[in-house]
This record gives sequence, C-alpha cells and structure tokens, in this order.
Amino acid sequence: MVATASQLQDEQHHIAHLENVFAKQKAAFAKNLYPSAKQRSDDLDKLAAALRKYKDELAAALHQDFSCRSKDETLLAEIMVTLEGIKYNKKNLKKWMKPSKRHVSALFAPASNQVLYQPKGVVGIIAPWNYPVQLSAAPLAAALAAGNRAVIKLSEFTPATNEVMQRMFAEAFDEDQVAVVLGEASVGAEFSSLHWDHLIFTGSTMVGRHVMSAAGKNLVPVTLELGGKSPCIITDNASLQGAAESIIFGKATNAGQTCIAPDYILCPEHMLGDVKTQIAQAYKKSYPTIKSNDDYTAIINDRQFNRLQGYLTDAKEKGAAIETLNHANEDFSGTRKIPLTLLSNTTDQMQVMQDEIFGPLLPIVTYKSLDEALTFVNERPRPLALYLFSHNSQEQDHVLKGTHAGGVAINDCLSHIAQDDMPFGGVGDSGIGHYHGKEGFLSLSHAKSIHKKGRINSGKFIYAPHGRLMHRLIYKFIVR
Repeated sequence: MVATASQLQDEQHHIAHLENVFAKQKAAFAKNLYPSAKQRSDDLDKLAAALRKYKDELAAALHQDFSCRSKDETLLAEIMVTLEGIKYNKKNLKKWMKPSKRHVSALFAPASNQVLYQPKGVVGIIAPWNYPVQLSAAPLAAALAAGNRAVIKLSEFTPATNEVMQRMFAEAFDEDQVAVVLGEASVGAEFSSLHWDHLIFTGSTMVGRHVMSAAGKNLVPVTLELGGKSPCIITDNASLQGAAESIIFGKATNAGQTCIAPDYILCPEHMLGDVKTQIAQAYKKSYPTIKSNDDYTAIINDRQFNRLQGYLTDAKEKGAAIETLNHANEDFSGTRKIPLTLLSNTTDQMQVMQDEIFGPLLPIVTYKSLDEALTFVNERPRPLALYLFSHNSQEQDHVLKGTHAGGVAINDCLSHIAQDDMPFGGVGDSGIGHYHGKEGFLSLSHAKSIHKKGRINSGKFIYAPHGRLMHRLIYKFIVR
C-alpha cells in the first residue's frame, strides 16, 4: 500500500515531534542527573493519580478500539495491576536507592567499596496494542522510580486510547520528563534508531529482532518483552476442573491477545476427552454467550482476525479436528469475535503450531509420558511463560528443572505477572532482560562501582620498581 502525501506529512510531523522531545529530555536530564527520592516518589504519585482519574475514559477508548473490550479486563489487567506495581515501587524506593556496601579484600585495605544506583537518563518505551495502558505505564513506573525520563511510542492500532493517554500524560507531566509520540512503521523505525540510554520494547519476536538490531548500532541496552508459544502442561495429578477454569481465564482474557496466554495444552493421551469436556464446561460458565457479551473482548482489527481465520483454515486442510465452543449457537458475522476453538490432531506443519497464536484458538497435544511432554517443549524456542497443573511436588520440581521459560505459574495462569516482588521477562526468543519491582529499578539504573581510599593508600606498596618485599610476598603466598 502506497502512502498518500498527507500520510507522509503526518509521519514527518511525528518524527519531528519525536526528535524534539528526545532533545528536550536529554537536556533536562543533564541538569538533574540524580533526582531525589522525594521527587521520584512524587512522580509515581502523579502517575497513579492520572491512571485513577482517566480509568473510565481509558476503558471506553479501549472498547472503541477493539470494537468490544471488556471494561473489567481493562480495570483489572491494565489499571489495577499497574497501580499495585506503582505502590510497590514507591514503598521500596528509598531502600533500592541506598548505596550497596561491598566487601574490600585485605589486599586493598584500608578502603571502602559501594555500588551507587544512578539513573541511566532518557528511556524509550515502545508499547504494543494489546495492553497499551499497562505496557506503557508499568515500564514508565520503573523508569521514574530509577530517576529517568521517558518517551513512549504508542501503537497505531489503538487511536482512541492513544488520544486519551496523550492527554493524561500531558496533564500529569511536563514533556521534558514524560512524552508520548504516535505514528506508524517509519516512526517506530526512527524511534528504535535513536541513542536512548535504555530501550524497552514489548511486542513480537520478529519485530523485536529489528528493534535490537537498530539499538545495537548505538550500543543502546535493551529490554525486550516478546512472547512465543507458552505451553500449559496438565498431568495425572492435576485437579482437572480447577485447571480448566484457570486455563479459560488465561486464554479467554482479552480473547487470548496476551503475550503470556496459554498457547497450547499438553495432556496425557487418556485425559484428552476429559480435558475437552472440562474446558468446554468452564468456558460456558464464564461466557454463556459471546456475541453481545461485553465481558468477551473482540479481536483488535481485521488483519489479526483474518490471520486467526487463516490458521483455522490451514489446520483444517491439514487434518486437525476443530471444535468451536459456541454454546448459544450465535452468528458472529459482522463482528470480530471468535469463540474459543479447540484443535486436536495437530501437527508441526500447521501454522497454528508454528506461530504464536495470540487469539482464542487452543490446540491440545497429547503425550504418553511427562518426559515426552518436556521434550516437546524443549525442542521449541523458549517461551515467555509455562503453566503446570499438578499437585505432585516431585512432578513440579521435575518440570521446573527440566524446562526453560521466562516465568512459571503452577496451578494457575497469568497471575505470576502481577507478583510485584518478582522479575518479569523472557529468555531466548521470548525476550531479554527483566523489569517489574526491584529488577525494573536495577535494569533502568547504572550500577556504578565506587572504590574509595583515604589518606593511607596501601596500593603504593606494589608500585614500580618491582621486585620489592611486597611483590615477593604476594608471589609467594597468593600467586604461588
């Protein structure tokens, strides 16, 4: 599709705005290299107050952008989770800022060692469309707690939400501290190429590669929150009804458009029928109807909707068994709503088993032994999340030590992301680096090592000329 002259002009306007606020923030940071704990705490209060004030407008805007976005999902998964994270940052801020004392070897005494956590500077945040509030405000909270300034690039797929967020941030902060920029791919490319002091990107693995490549040209440190195919392992020792209810929560929230949504289920062969039955019952209980149910979110746009329909067509043509959980026998034409759809008899040749699904399609793969299930997981790129349903402690330990994943929840789905005292991040194809809580503060701070000596400097005993007594003692008793 060729851009019109008007579109090109808009993109150039957005790029000019980006470069302007970037320069403003660099200059402002140079004048205040180490904001006080009070200033940082006040900034976190501003962010929390803004989210509370605009929560209803944000929910309405997200509903407009998705054509149907559950208000409760917005309040719980975007607003509540972020507010709790801000509160945790504020509570622990002074403790995190305190210089860390470190050991001094007797060889270098008398002296002191400490690590000072210094703000990095200006942080770039690229937020996705699926949770635009949480995935811009949560990294912003980490940036502010660490004493940084930030520019947020919002997705072009959520224009109504972007308009509200622009007003919200502009009201709460001066542009030389927190700014929002808009625009499409060309703005995103320019954003990634700037000389940030740290860059946080949340999105697909494919785009993450481009972002990291662009950042690498300036040696900009990155935090990449990506995704992948997060497995959900059910064992014989699971409470199947509870497992099904948790899986429905994880998969149906935001209609599966969640980076840590369960992507597929692994279950013992003999449990396949029972797993399908329990999944269907749990889904019907939570969503008895879909079409006019405001609790059930729609797919964000036609592009994503058509992608998911393409997965179903491809899987059906290649022999998958497809079961659509349409309990009320509704006609979804004219909407972008897709009811939860179970797929079995899938193969690796199907797109649904190759790509991150990011929607309400749920393949169920069977295994003969738990080790076979772990092999299935380990032969694929490392996922952002892994879910295990088992009440057997030996099985839990075996899975935890026998797999890699960014994070794990046992006997639940999604809830690990809301644990403020734990880092959140991927591994391998699912991401690089962590944030949330203390790890967010550390990721966006430079740990400056400081070795301090007073008037007595023992180091002079090893200065040249060499061969003196201290050199001989070191060689005899330490180097040997």
